[in-house]
Amino acid sequence: MTQQTVASFFRPALDAVPNYKPGKQPAVVPGMTPYKLSSNELHLPPLPEVLEAMADIPNPAGYPDPTASALIAGLSEYLDVPNDHITVGAGASEIISALARVTTEAGTETVYPWPSFELYPQTAALNGGVSRPVALTDTHEHDLSAMADAVTDSTRLIIVCSPNNPTGTSIKHGAFEAFMERVPSDVLVVIDEAYWEFCTDPHALDGLTAAKTYDNVVLVRTFSKAHGLAGIRVGYAVAQPHVIAALRKAILPFSVSQLSQNVAVASLQQVDVVQARSKSVAAARDEFVAELRLQGWDVPYPQANFVWLPLGDLASRFEDACIDQALAVRKLTGGVRISMGAPEAIQRVLQVTEGFRHSHYSTI
Repeated sequence: MTQQTVASFFRPALDAVPNYKPGKQPAVVPGMTPYKLSSNELHLPPLPEVLEAMADIPNPAGYPDPTASALIAGLSEYLDVPNDHITVGAGASEIISALARVTTEAGTETVYPWPSFELYPQTAALNGGVSRPVALTDTHEHDLSAMADAVTDSTRLIIVCSPNNPTGTSIKHGAFEAFMERVPSDVLVVIDEAYWEFCTDPHALDGLTAAKTYDNVVLVRTFSKAHGLAGIRVGYAVAQPHVIAALRKAILPFSVSQLSQNVAVASLQQVDVVQARSKSVAAARDEFVAELRLQGWDVPYPQANFVWLPLGDLASRFEDACIDQALAVRKLTGGVRISMGAPEAIQRVLQVTEGFRHSHYSTI
């Protein structure tokens, strides 16, 4: 069988689908402790209650609760929304992919900010739709006016990310309300709030309030980041019942294992501790940004558990400088994203940024 014959099995839309590139592992450097700061993982140890739930492994021969009833009940109480306004999936990524499947097909368009989460163009293209990325502003924020301008009669889905990955900037509440006044009611707006627990901006958009207010808004959150459960794969969506009903058709049955459900419930029961830990990460983040600015870096003020270093064409060189110091950071379009890590990891990063700036100051 020839390669050409095999290729004919696949949909033409696959040609436009970019590959998702996960964060790199740190290099092994003799005498140095490696630190992975490339995937926005929580560097704090798991909560004891989470470890206890993980130790109680359900019978692997049995299917998980297909309705995730205990988890949805816990989320309903926590979020103060009815059960039929909530669904869960294997991380926010599965939910966003499912939202694309229920809205996007050939001839339709998806509008999203760029740079932002790399899944957005992937899911739009995989469903045969057309991507309409809208560049961020000079201050690395969503250009909501330009995003509204990009909406056409073919637009079915808009995705916003607050705080934005990778720049960390948040959408302001008033700006979002003005944006929604321009969005047609037959366009679904997704608010990706994967990092909302780290946000300390009092003027930032509250996605939960928006999901309760607008019939065409879906809030997507995750247990991966602040809860420190990225390996467990649990995310959730909040929207009006007609949206949730459609979304449940596209999420794979049993995609959230029983162990994952049980662990998420245990973590949700410790949500006050989770939020307190998130604010401690945010405080360390703000100190990190202050140190970078003292060195002369013009970095945006982030609201997530990472910092964006705008480097332009020097991003690859900076990544290499980090590799030499057993640090893994994430090189993306126009810069490098540095996840918050242990204090000693951040101190090592600051040594790299200081040396790099002295070596390349004339081009930054």
